[in-house]
Amino acid sequence: MNAATVLPLALPAGRPPRILIVRLSAIGDVVMASGLIRSLRARWPDATIHWLVEPVAAPLLAHNPRLDGIKRLPRAEWRRLWRERQLGKLAGEVLALRRQLRAERYDLVLDAQGLLKSGVCAWLAGAPQRVGLRSHEGSQFLMHHRVMPPRGADRRIGSEYRALGVALGAAETDFRLDLAVGAAPRERARAVLAEAGVQGDWVALCPFTTRPQKHWFEDRWAELAAAFAERGLTPVIVGGTGDVEAAKRIAALAPMAVDLAGRLKLDETVAALAEAALLVGVDTGLTHMGTALDVPTVALFGSTRPYLDTATPRSVVLYDALPCSPCRRRPTCAGRFDCMRSLQVPRVFDTAMRLLGGAPTIPIISAP
Repeated sequence: MNAATVLPLALPAGRPPRILIVRLSAIGDVVMASGLIRSLRARWPDATIHWLVEPVAAPLLAHNPRLDGIKRLPRAEWRRLWRERQLGKLAGEVLALRRQLRAERYDLVLDAQGLLKSGVCAWLAGAPQRVGLRSHEGSQFLMHHRVMPPRGADRRIGSEYRALGVALGAAETDFRLDLAVGAAPRERARAVLAEAGVQGDWVALCPFTTRPQKHWFEDRWAELAAAFAERGLTPVIVGGTGDVEAAKRIAALAPMAVDLAGRLKLDETVAALAEAALLVGVDTGLTHMGTALDVPTVALFGSTRPYLDTATPRSVVLYDALPCSPCRRRPTCAGRFDCMRSLQVPRVFDTAMRLLGGAPTIPIISAP
């Protein structure tokens, strides 16, 4: 069904609906899907809204007062049981999740991931209304309705999730990325920043992501860090436990930078980023968090372009539409990564400083 059409849902009359969102992973996708929380809350103010997610991304949702509950899918444990051929125990785990979900008596389940694994989870909940977003891999056969927003028609961040909200009867303006900062993570983040000697305004550098063609170059991060330091902004490298070695290399090239990679849990990272004066990052969940938290953000995209419009004047995208881009998972440049190489340090720095100063940014998108 076209996303512009409101779905003919058969929900119970006389009481608020009980709704489950299924978006299991990944961190960046959960951030972009978080706008569904506000869409659903605006559409059904008194609804009970739960979210099924894998444990690694659950901290992004744990402190949100607009969510009534979080269900965790222990996928890593299930995969271990499958590898070890403990099939009886695995079946018991799956049945336990089924019982847990069905006990909630959901009226509506939204598969916001559209894959077979998420579709099966939606089906396990047993709701009388299941809506899938771009459902494929066979999951479309487990849905009562399927929302298929046209690809590329809407360049705004989280556009497909926005379309899902509209299909459910929410206004487009109800969709806003929704990350909440918990009190304890805020205290911990502030303590870590203070222990590291970060005082005054600081800029979060988020260089790390899953694929090399999405990376910017380490020497350029170091050069950018030095430029920020000269302007009185402390550069702080932010990343997860898997980014520690790469962060050390950048810090060695930029001794003025503070390296916090691996020192903060996910919800503590959210809290820390909310305190930053500015964020610069590649196509990674932390960059999307900056936009969600309304922190001035510069996003560096090349082989991917999950969005070109951040839907806020406080965040901008730098992206050059080369003939080969976006190549996504199939780079053709023999490792040169020309799309990211075209993003020179002066251009990134100038865009960031204009954004930080509140001045209009220069045109920065060259799109087909």
